[in-house]
Amino acid sequence: MSAESGLPTFRDAKGLWNTYAWQELASPEGWRQHPEAVLAFYNERRQKAWQAQPNAAHIAIASLEQAYEVVIVTQNVDALHERAGSRHVVHLHGQLAYVRGSAGAQPRRYCVEGNPIEIGQLCEDGTQLRPDIVWFGEAVENFEAAQAHVESAARVLVVGTSLTVNPAASLVRYANREAQKVLVALDMEDVPRGFTFLQGRATDVVPALVAKWLGEAQGARLR
Repeated sequence: MSAESGLPTFRDAKGLWNTYAWQELASPEGWRQHPEAVLAFYNERRQKAWQAQPNAAHIAIASLEQAYEVVIVTQNVDALHERAGSRHVVHLHGQLAYVRGSAGAQPRRYCVEGNPIEIGQLCEDGTQLRPDIVWFGEAVENFEAAQAHVESAARVLVVGTSLTVNPAASLVRYANREAQKVLVALDMEDVPRGFTFLQGRATDVVPALVAKWLGEAQGARLR
Protein backbone atom coordinates (compact mmCIF):
# COMPACT_ATOMS: atom_id res chain seq x y z
CA MET A 1 0.00 0.00 0.00
CA SER A 2 2.50 2.62 1.12
CA ALA A 3 5.10 1.79 -1.52
CA GLU A 4 2.76 3.38 -4.08
CA SER A 5 2.86 6.59 -2.04
CA GLY A 6 6.62 6.66 -2.58
CA LEU A 7 7.63 5.09 0.72
CA PRO A 8 10.25 2.35 0.53
CA THR A 9 9.53 -0.93 2.24
CA PHE A 10 11.73 -1.76 5.23
CA ARG A 11 14.00 -3.90 3.08
CA ASP A 12 14.28 -1.14 0.50
CA ALA A 13 14.86 1.48 3.19
CA LYS A 14 17.77 -0.53 4.53
CA GLY A 15 19.53 0.05 1.23
CA LEU A 16 20.07 3.63 2.35
CA TRP A 17 21.95 2.31 5.37
CA ASN A 18 24.35 -0.25 3.95
CA THR A 19 26.82 0.40 6.80
CA TYR A 20 24.51 -1.51 9.15
CA ALA A 21 22.81 -4.89 9.12
CA TRP A 22 19.09 -5.04 9.86
CA GLN A 23 19.89 -6.43 13.31
CA GLU A 24 21.54 -3.10 14.11
CA LEU A 25 18.64 -0.98 12.90
CA ALA A 26 15.60 -2.96 13.99
CA SER A 27 16.35 -5.00 17.08
CA PRO A 28 16.79 -4.43 20.82
CA GLU A 29 20.42 -5.49 20.47
CA GLY A 30 21.07 -2.89 17.78
CA TRP A 31 19.37 -0.25 19.91
CA ARG A 32 21.67 -1.02 22.82
CA GLN A 33 24.79 -0.96 20.64
CA HIS A 34 24.05 1.86 18.16
CA PRO A 35 21.18 4.03 19.47
CA GLU A 36 22.30 7.08 17.48
CA ALA A 37 22.20 5.13 14.20
CA VAL A 38 18.81 3.62 15.03
CA LEU A 39 17.32 7.03 15.83
CA ALA A 40 18.78 8.53 12.65
CA PHE A 41 17.35 5.68 10.54
CA TYR A 42 13.86 6.04 11.99
CA ASN A 43 14.01 9.84 11.93
CA GLU A 44 14.55 9.60 8.19
CA ARG A 45 11.73 7.08 7.78
CA ARG A 46 9.42 9.26 9.89
CA GLN A 47 10.20 12.37 7.86
CA LYS A 48 9.56 10.58 4.56
CA ALA A 49 6.33 9.09 5.88
CA TRP A 50 5.05 12.50 6.96
CA GLN A 51 5.90 13.99 3.57
CA ALA A 52 4.10 11.21 1.70
CA GLN A 53 0.44 11.45 0.77
CA PRO A 54 -2.28 8.78 0.89
CA ASN A 55 -2.69 7.16 -2.49
CA ALA A 56 -5.83 6.11 -4.36
CA ALA A 57 -5.96 2.75 -2.57
CA HIS A 58 -5.82 4.35 0.89
CA ILE A 59 -8.56 6.80 -0.08
CA ALA A 60 -10.75 4.10 -1.63
CA ILE A 61 -10.56 1.92 1.47
CA ALA A 62 -11.47 4.90 3.66
CA SER A 63 -14.50 5.53 1.45
CA LEU A 64 -15.86 2.07 2.26
CA GLU A 65 -16.93 3.51 5.61
CA GLN A 66 -19.79 5.20 3.75
CA ALA A 67 -21.53 1.82 3.61
CA TYR A 68 -19.66 -0.67 5.79
CA GLU A 69 -18.09 -1.09 9.20
CA VAL A 70 -14.41 -1.16 8.26
CA VAL A 71 -11.45 -2.22 10.38
CA ILE A 72 -7.94 -2.03 8.92
CA VAL A 73 -5.24 -4.35 10.21
CA THR A 74 -1.85 -3.17 9.00
CA GLN A 75 1.83 -4.03 9.20
CA ASN A 76 2.67 -0.57 7.86
CA VAL A 77 4.00 1.88 10.43
CA ASP A 78 3.04 5.13 8.71
CA ALA A 79 -0.21 7.02 9.30
CA LEU A 80 -1.43 7.06 5.71
CA HIS A 81 -4.62 5.10 6.42
CA GLU A 82 -5.56 7.53 9.17
CA ARG A 83 -4.65 10.52 7.02
CA ALA A 84 -6.84 9.13 4.23
CA GLY A 85 -9.79 9.18 6.63
CA SER A 86 -9.94 5.63 7.99
CA ARG A 87 -11.17 5.70 11.58
CA HIS A 88 -10.44 2.16 12.82
CA VAL A 89 -6.84 1.08 12.24
CA VAL A 90 -5.15 -1.76 14.14
CA HIS A 91 -1.36 -1.51 13.99
CA LEU A 92 0.62 -4.73 14.39
CA HIS A 93 4.15 -3.33 14.06
CA GLY A 94 3.85 0.02 15.83
CA GLN A 95 3.70 3.57 14.48
CA LEU A 96 6.40 5.94 13.29
CA ALA A 97 4.46 8.96 14.59
CA TYR A 98 4.90 7.74 18.17
CA VAL A 99 7.87 7.24 20.48
CA ARG A 100 8.09 5.67 23.91
CA GLY A 101 10.39 5.02 26.80
CA SER A 102 12.95 2.26 26.44
CA ALA A 103 12.20 0.41 29.68
CA GLY A 104 9.18 -1.08 31.39
CA ALA A 105 6.38 -3.32 30.20
CA GLN A 106 3.97 -0.48 29.35
CA PRO A 107 5.93 2.74 28.88
CA ARG A 108 4.18 5.98 28.11
CA ARG A 109 3.80 6.81 24.41
CA TYR A 110 4.22 10.28 22.90
CA CYS A 111 3.00 11.51 19.51
CA VAL A 112 5.78 13.34 17.65
CA GLU A 113 4.11 13.27 14.20
CA GLY A 114 6.94 13.84 11.71
CA ASN A 115 9.47 15.31 14.13
CA PRO A 116 12.86 13.71 14.90
CA ILE A 117 13.93 12.40 18.28
CA GLU A 118 17.51 12.64 19.50
CA ILE A 119 19.77 11.16 22.12
CA GLY A 120 19.00 12.91 25.40
CA GLN A 121 15.23 13.18 24.86
CA LEU A 122 13.78 11.23 27.75
CA CYS A 123 10.52 9.61 28.75
CA GLU A 124 8.98 10.72 32.05
CA ASP A 125 10.49 7.55 33.59
CA GLY A 126 13.96 8.89 32.75
CA THR A 127 14.74 6.44 29.93
CA GLN A 128 15.77 7.40 26.42
CA LEU A 129 12.88 7.77 23.98
CA ARG A 130 12.89 5.16 21.21
CA PRO A 131 10.68 4.59 18.15
CA ASP A 132 7.37 2.97 19.00
CA ILE A 133 8.10 0.25 16.46
CA VAL A 134 7.99 -3.51 16.93
CA TRP A 135 11.53 -4.70 16.28
CA PHE A 136 12.71 -8.17 15.35
CA GLY A 137 12.55 -10.33 18.45
CA GLU A 138 9.69 -8.32 19.98
CA ALA A 139 6.07 -9.44 20.12
CA VAL A 140 3.66 -7.92 17.61
CA GLU A 141 0.98 -5.65 19.00
CA ASN A 142 -2.79 -6.09 18.98
CA PHE A 143 -2.67 -9.58 17.44
CA GLU A 144 -5.65 -10.98 19.35
CA ALA A 145 -7.77 -7.96 18.40
CA ALA A 146 -6.73 -8.35 14.76
CA GLN A 147 -7.58 -12.05 14.83
CA ALA A 148 -11.04 -11.32 16.23
CA HIS A 149 -11.73 -8.75 13.51
CA VAL A 150 -10.67 -11.16 10.75
CA GLU A 151 -12.78 -13.98 12.19
CA SER A 152 -15.92 -11.83 12.32
CA ALA A 153 -15.52 -10.04 8.98
CA ALA A 154 -18.03 -10.67 6.20
CA ARG A 155 -15.44 -9.47 3.67
CA VAL A 156 -11.68 -9.77 3.97
CA LEU A 157 -9.46 -7.72 1.68
CA VAL A 158 -5.70 -8.40 1.79
CA VAL A 159 -3.54 -5.89 -0.05
CA GLY A 160 0.12 -5.82 -1.00
CA THR A 161 1.59 -8.36 1.41
CA SER A 162 3.81 -11.29 0.49
CA LEU A 163 2.25 -13.34 3.32
CA THR A 164 5.71 -14.45 4.39
CA VAL A 165 6.13 -12.52 7.66
CA ASN A 166 4.55 -14.26 10.63
CA PRO A 167 2.58 -14.01 12.77
CA ALA A 168 0.81 -11.37 10.66
CA ALA A 169 0.67 -13.67 7.64
CA SER A 170 -1.20 -16.28 9.69
CA LEU A 171 -4.21 -13.96 10.04
CA VAL A 172 -5.62 -15.06 6.67
CA ARG A 173 -6.23 -18.51 8.18
CA TYR A 174 -8.77 -17.01 10.59
CA ALA A 175 -11.06 -15.66 7.86
CA ASN A 176 -14.56 -17.08 8.02
CA ARG A 177 -15.25 -19.77 5.43
CA GLU A 178 -18.38 -17.92 4.31
CA ALA A 179 -16.67 -14.52 4.03
CA GLN A 180 -15.88 -12.97 0.67
CA LYS A 181 -12.09 -13.00 0.53
CA VAL A 182 -9.91 -11.09 -1.93
CA LEU A 183 -6.12 -10.82 -2.22
CA VAL A 184 -4.55 -7.96 -4.22
CA ALA A 185 -0.84 -8.16 -5.03
CA LEU A 186 1.62 -7.74 -7.87
CA ASP A 187 2.54 -11.41 -7.64
CA MET A 188 1.61 -14.35 -5.43
CA GLU A 189 2.79 -17.92 -5.83
CA ASP A 190 0.60 -19.46 -3.13
CA VAL A 191 -2.86 -17.90 -2.84
CA PRO A 192 -4.57 -18.81 0.45
CA ARG A 193 -7.49 -21.19 0.15
CA GLY A 194 -10.79 -19.46 -0.45
CA PHE A 195 -9.25 -16.17 -1.64
CA THR A 196 -9.80 -14.63 -5.05
CA PHE A 197 -6.49 -13.30 -6.39
CA LEU A 198 -6.57 -9.97 -8.22
CA GLN A 199 -3.16 -9.26 -9.71
CA GLY A 200 -2.05 -5.66 -10.11
CA ARG A 201 -1.10 -2.44 -8.39
CA ALA A 202 -3.13 -1.51 -5.33
CA THR A 203 -3.86 1.95 -6.77
CA ASP A 204 -5.41 0.32 -9.86
CA VAL A 205 -7.20 -2.70 -8.41
CA VAL A 206 -8.46 -1.50 -5.01
CA PRO A 207 -10.45 1.56 -6.19
CA ALA A 208 -12.26 -0.56 -8.79
CA LEU A 209 -13.07 -3.25 -6.21
CA VAL A 210 -14.25 -0.66 -3.69
CA ALA A 211 -16.52 0.94 -6.30
CA LYS A 212 -18.05 -2.49 -6.93
CA TRP A 213 -18.63 -3.12 -3.23
CA LEU A 214 -20.14 0.33 -2.69
CA GLY A 215 -22.43 -0.28 -5.66
CA GLU A 216 -23.55 -3.57 -4.13
CA ALA A 217 -24.32 -1.81 -0.84
CA GLN A 218 -26.35 0.85 -2.62
CA GLY A 219 -28.24 -1.79 -4.56
CA ALA A 220 -29.06 -3.64 -1.36
CA ARG A 221 -30.47 -0.45 0.19
CA LEU A 222 -32.70 0.15 -2.83
CA ARG A 223 -34.19 -3.34 -2.78
